[in-house]
Amino acid sequence: MNFYKEDPNLRFILEKYLDLDFLDWADKELTAFGELCANEIDERAVHTDREGQPRLIKYDRMGNDISHVWVNEGYKKTVEQTYNAGIVGYVHKPIPELNRKGNYMYSYAQGYLLSHTEPGFYCPVTLTMATAYLIDHYADEELKSKFLPHVLSTGEVELFEGATFLTERQGGSDVGANEVKAVLEDGQYRIYGEKYFASNAGQCGVAMVLARREGAPAGTKGLSLFLVPWRKENKELNHLEIRRLKDKLGVKAVPSAEVVFHGAEAYLVGDATKGFYYMMEALNLSRICNAIASVGIMQRAYLEARNYASTRNTFGSYLIDFPMVKESLVKLAVKQEVETSAVFSLISLFDQVSSNPEKVSKEDEAMNRLLIALLKMESAEQAVHFCHESIEMHGGNGYIEDFVMPRLLRDAQVLTVWEGTANILGLEVLRLIEKFKAHELFLQHIQKELNALPEKLQPYTAPILKGLEQLKEQLVFLSKGNRDVQTYHSKRVAKLMTKIYESIIALKDAEIGGERKELIARVFLNETWQLNAVVDEELLALKHFDKIVRVSSENEVVTN
Repeated sequence: MNFYKEDPNLRFILEKYLDLDFLDWADKELTAFGELCANEIDERAVHTDREGQPRLIKYDRMGNDISHVWVNEGYKKTVEQTYNAGIVGYVHKPIPELNRKGNYMYSYAQGYLLSHTEPGFYCPVTLTMATAYLIDHYADEELKSKFLPHVLSTGEVELFEGATFLTERQGGSDVGANEVKAVLEDGQYRIYGEKYFASNAGQCGVAMVLARREGAPAGTKGLSLFLVPWRKENKELNHLEIRRLKDKLGVKAVPSAEVVFHGAEAYLVGDATKGFYYMMEALNLSRICNAIASVGIMQRAYLEARNYASTRNTFGSYLIDFPMVKESLVKLAVKQEVETSAVFSLISLFDQVSSNPEKVSKEDEAMNRLLIALLKMESAEQAVHFCHESIEMHGGNGYIEDFVMPRLLRDAQVLTVWEGTANILGLEVLRLIEKFKAHELFLQHIQKELNALPEKLQPYTAPILKGLEQLKEQLVFLSKGNRDVQTYHSKRVAKLMTKIYESIIALKDAEIGGERKELIARVFLNETWQLNAVVDEELLALKHFDKIVRVSSENEVVTN
């Protein structure tokens, strides 16, 4: 199997956003990476999840605290292959074959394929991407020259994976309650305190840490960003320890720990008063990674369901021949393709915003943050739903650890929590509405996209127009309500915005994607807006099953 070849929709998406030279190169690289993910990395992921989970070796034989995190040899091989493929490095440095920098579009395509098989390992990659972003954008030249080449390594120098340490025991999502201190001692900042949920601990070469300098005000305004090497130049631990590793439900591949700093040497990054602001930029990047992991899991769950239904013989027929099964597979295929296309449309905007942050308009910044919040929330919930649907398609086998679905379900569940729960994201949407009038920008954007659709697709816009009227009513209601009313309804507003945005994406794809994409748009609109909720006389999913579901890597209909 090759995850890239199994997904013509990814190639369709990349054709929209990459120029021909980059696309040709990316196609070859993703073909190789897609095969690697579907075979070698997938086999190692099973081992890591079961027998090869990271382990804390707290003390050496002489009783010294070494706080060493052991990972298995297969995990180390995945680290080497993934980073050497440029998943982090080529966002910030030239691709040798092209003599030009890559972009987030290509990096996230790699992350999407990786998340089919090992979303737990994509977490450290995400943290390294965030670390690279923060160093590249805000560190001084001395810090950049010392650490960035290692964070961006594709094999030419020692790799320093990254980490972002925010969470503290008393704070959680309330980052303003953080207490970890940065004390200036003899001209060197030193970090004291505990980070309670520190992912990639023990594997990172550098960690980006929020801490409060002495005399700094309370709340988020008093937080500064520091680069903390995990080890000193003599390879000894940098005055820190791991208290324990977290025993998590899923994503077993990533070591998450309680880390205590006992005066760790640290370097201030950027403006001391903007640490929280910097970290929130990195958080937005991580939220996109979260959405990418979600759509990757969705695709794997769909493939597992489709392939199992194609081979499972019951009651004298294959599962895939039953109308109810066909409908389920069509719904999964349609939602996954539209969701993935929506996420990559966001990535296109993020690429523009992140490449020239000083030139970004407030409008683009607000739309970027709004779409990140909407699609992170929706994709995470759908990843869990897709796993449920695929397990049900497998029957009892779906509940057995010999199959991939139990692991995928456990891995998917954390995506609804990491980088912000639905409640936190609902509040983010509310803040964007209040601060940037993001709702007005959103309405203008949708109306512009509707007006640009060709005449043949205009008949399909009725439910979107109705949704826009409902959204306007909700927004008026919000504007008149008190704080409790506003927060109570914030997720409802976000959900409706997401339905509208993804519906537009489905129709835009239909404009350029031919008959199959038009069918996908029609099914998506029917399902999203419940157009045939009482009686489905059209039976679109059944009539066009072959065109929508049975698509090979050559985009040809596959028959039994």
